Amino acid sequence: MSHPASRAARRVEARKHDGDRKVEPAYRGFEQKSWKLIYRRANKLGRARQIGKIWPYREWETLMADAVPVKVLFVCSHNKWRSTTGEAVFRSVAGVAARSAGTARDARHQVTVADVRWADMIFVMEDKHAQRLRADFRQEVAYKTLHVLDIPDDYQFMDEALVDLLRERCEPLIFGTKAQ
Repeated sequence: MSHPASRAARRVEARKHDGDRKVEPAYRGFEQKSWKLIYRRANKLGRARQIGKIWPYREWETLMADAVPVKVLFVCSHNKWRSTTGEAVFRSVAGVAARSAGTARDARHQVTVADVRWADMIFVMEDKHAQRLRADFRQEVAYKTLHVLDIPDDYQFMDEALVDLLRERCEPLIFGTKAQ
């Protein structure tokens, strides 16, 4: 006897046994399901979607492990405080690869063509940095997403207010979530 090719044919074969089954039917999903657990899982998943969370969190970790990280470039003037803080904050976030650079000639790491080409998203601290990037790297910046964060040069490296400000302004743009 050959194995039925279609799902319908397998179901017909399974129904022929009329309850006195010694062998499990050939189609998948025959085993009894705990409908109560399925209902609870569906409710949890629905609620998680409403509030914008991934449930269960293990699922998010596996998704992010397989996904290509979003490459984010933080740019300020001298690459000392603001952009390096942005890099440090988002370097440890799953699904994000971060770098930082400066527009000034005496910056710790001056912005290069390779940096601009590497980045998927570019975050500049002030409008003058965006103008400088557009002037120096016109063709490379033309098809990149460039976001001005409007963060003044009033903060030190890893200042708590600066970290909060960076998370507040960057996370919705990186992860595509709406600010609430």
